[in-house]
Amino acid sequence: MISGGNFHGQPLALALDFLAIAVSELGNISERRTERMVNPSLNGDLPPFLTRNGGLNSGLMLLQYAAASLVSENKVLAHPASVDSIPTSGNQEDHVSMGSIAAHKVRTVVENVSWVIAAEMLAASRGMEFISHKVGQGTGIAYRLIRERVPFKDADQILYEELNQVHDLLQSRLISMEVEKAVGGKLC
Repeated sequence: MISGGNFHGQPLALALDFLAIAVSELGNISERRTERMVNPSLNGDLPPFLTRNGGLNSGLMLLQYAAASLVSENKVLAHPASVDSIPTSGNQEDHVSMGSIAAHKVRTVVENVSWVIAAEMLAASRGMEFISHKVGQGTGIAYRLIRERVPFKDADQILYEELNQVHDLLQSRLISMEVEKAVGGKLC
């Protein structure tokens, strides 16, 4: 933001704060889906932590830990900056919108959520290795694009490399473009 006049930034600060809250909730929902995929009490017929050799391998347990930590950070960042005001300039400026802080926070929340969604997509692609039923056209395209970059491995490995690949793929928007092309419509 660049200040270009003597306006008050409260309307923008409020919108940015609400955006941080809304995006934070999207991350929360995504992490809960990841947790359902790895949790043996909730994941149906999928193997615990999406690995065949549980006990010897942790599977994607730590992937869910990472997503949960980002979601927890977002919950703190979702506290509205716009509700705070500190008088400045010898108490002449008595109400400040805190819009710049709201903007900084929402940027961090959006970045965190992009990693949480990448974790969910990595877990979903792993989960698809263990199902036999047919998936939808868009899901199949997303799976194929992920697997082109991240081959299936059932043994423990360092996950950040795979997560980085999926995150880069999401940031490129290739998945949404390919799905849109196949199903004939705009996703977002």
